[in-house]
Amino acid sequence: GRDQETRSAMLSRAGMRLAAVARVSLARLATAAPPRLAVRVRSLCSDSDFQPKRKAFAPDGDVRSQIQMEIDSNKVVVFMKGVPEAPMCGFSNTVVQVLRAEGVPFKGVNVLADPDVRDGIKEFSNWPTIPQLYVAGEFLGGCDTTVEMYKSGELRKALADAGVRSSTA
Repeated sequence: GRDQETRSAMLSRAGMRLAAVARVSLARLATAAPPRLAVRVRSLCSDSDFQPKRKAFAPDGDVRSQIQMEIDSNKVVVFMKGVPEAPMCGFSNTVVQVLRAEGVPFKGVNVLADPDVRDGIKEFSNWPTIPQLYVAGEFLGGCDTTVEMYKSGELRKALADAGVRSSTA
């Protein structure tokens, strides 16, 4: 009996000491400063060298001239959300699919990459929506217009008149 009482008392005191040590350790952890490495990593992440870089559509800041240059340099240009390989909206995807069905080469300009282009193309064409299709320097329209022209055969004629060769013809 006595040995049992002594063992229980010892275990009880050991448990209380362990609990006290745990409380102190938790208190120290709660008030401890973060490790220096974590602080250094955080400061590196906020350094401008590590921030995402955007390539300006118009390096000189003249978006209107850059838009005109894209239209003049390419027989078929689509100002779209995303790129032809990965359109970022259904309307842009539809125009890409129509042009692919026609089998014509075209340039896609991602308006999501630069807010100035997104706003600039709307001002340039005086058309409020994206995508916008240009053939031989002429603005044809957005998604609905492109689909209607495709269905009626007008798009194929406009492409042929512009000298754009179709790989499906």
